[in-house]
Amino acid sequence: MDWRGFARQMATMARDLLAQPSVDATLERITESATELVDGCDAAGVLILRGRRVETFAPTAQVVVDSDQLQERLQEGPCFDAARESERVFRIADFTTHQRWPAYVPPARELGLGSMMGFLLYTEDEELGALNLYSYRPNAFTEDSETVGWLLASHAAVALSSARNQDQMEQALATRHIIGEAMGILMGRHHLTEHEAFDVLRRYSQEKNVKLREVARQVCETGNLP
Repeated sequence: MDWRGFARQMATMARDLLAQPSVDATLERITESATELVDGCDAAGVLILRGRRVETFAPTAQVVVDSDQLQERLQEGPCFDAARESERVFRIADFTTHQRWPAYVPPARELGLGSMMGFLLYTEDEELGALNLYSYRPNAFTEDSETVGWLLASHAAVALSSARNQDQMEQALATRHIIGEAMGILMGRHHLTEHEAFDVLRRYSQEKNVKLREVARQVCETGNLP
């Protein structure tokens, strides 16, 4: 493999990732790069496993979605084992002879898959992220393929972490805004101070076992406490 040329390609891809307008676009650039840079890779996608539910991001082909849905339906496959056992790399070298996942492998072979390689991105609570690479040929992936896959997976992990942080920040800002609006309504209607209005919301939330954001939302919609 021309590692010098590959290094230039990775540098270009890294610059491209910084220019992407969204997390979705970043993940799409990563999976597209997998098909361009990883020897043997015909299709790629990012899978998120939340408990027993599977979500697919940035698939480059329908077979990626089909494979993920197959694992979800069967509750069996490399991604489920990776979640339980924290495997960093999981591979099916040849779908025609592989025996580890007897329910998943035969129907996956019918999808036209010959081999597969996946990289664990992170585990938190019951969540698993994985960059999955597929080939229509058996034994398509080499040690060089695995090295390149690891490099791409590191970029995918950063993108997913960024998405998580961005979502949390947006939710926090939205919650702060709606609580502030609800406090303003209570202050105006009942002649309360800012501290008193917040204390009313907090105590109602605790007494009724309802999230503070939900209490604030109801105040904003109805003009008063439920």
